Amino acid sequence: MYTIHIENLKTEAIIGILDFEREKPQQIIAECSIDYTREGEKFIDYAVVARMIEEMLREGQYFLIEDALDEIILAIKDTFFTVKSITLKLSKPEILSNCTVSVKKTINY
Repeated sequence: MYTIHIENLKTEAIIGILDFEREKPQQIIAECSIDYTREGEKFIDYAVVARMIEEMLREGQYFLIEDALDEIILAIKDTFFTVKSITLKLSKPEILSNCTVSVKKTINY
């Protein structure tokens, strides 16, 4: 079993239900861990995973972080069939003045 870690992936995205969150993209930080098995020449390309996360966040315009987590995790699993578990954490470091807010989800297959 192998584990890929993607840490501190920064992008801007529209995520949120408040009016000001819908008007202008805000900084989002993604952290991802993927446990997988390697079968022959098949492997998980971490650059592809990072790009998927970034593109989905930028294009998705999600109302809830939870919706973004669910959609991104499903896309990763559908793309890479050797995935055994995925943990994805999305943080909004600028939404509150005194803290960073995050939501994390882990799925085991």
